[in-house]
Amino acid sequence: MKNFKGKWFSLMLLILFTQVGCGQLKPQNWTAEQLEDPAQLAEKIRQDRNVPILINVGPSALIPGSIDAGAAGHSSGVKKLSEVLKSVKKDADIVIYCGCCPFANCPNVRPAIDVLKSGGYTNYHLLNLPQNIYADWISKGFPTVKR
Repeated sequence: MKNFKGKWFSLMLLILFTQVGCGQLKPQNWTAEQLEDPAQLAEKIRQDRNVPILINVGPSALIPGSIDAGAAGHSSGVKKLSEVLKSVKKDADIVIYCGCCPFANCPNVRPAIDVLKSGGYTNYHLLNLPQNIYADWISKGFPTVKR
């Protein structure tokens, strides 16, 4: 009976650690200071003044002037983002965004930030879309691409 309990306990621990470890996203790799305020960015776009380089790293570039690098959660998106960044100065004002889902679940922003960090970019920001692009941008009447 003891041997059965020990095996049962070991099996439960294995299942627990497998569930905890699989599918989890990396920890947040940006700071609060690196979050770009949507209202301020929208105003820059409306006035066409001091607009940063905007790069969409999610499924769809909906903000005017955005470069669509594709979903950075996929190797093809990381590759395209790296290609886009080759022509960008290391100290350029860059804002990336996804907006597919809440930051906590987003598979795209963390890999994109990793590319920026490893590439030596020093002035990048993440558009603060904590819920999604609809709730945090479109529903507030901020500029969107006409489709």
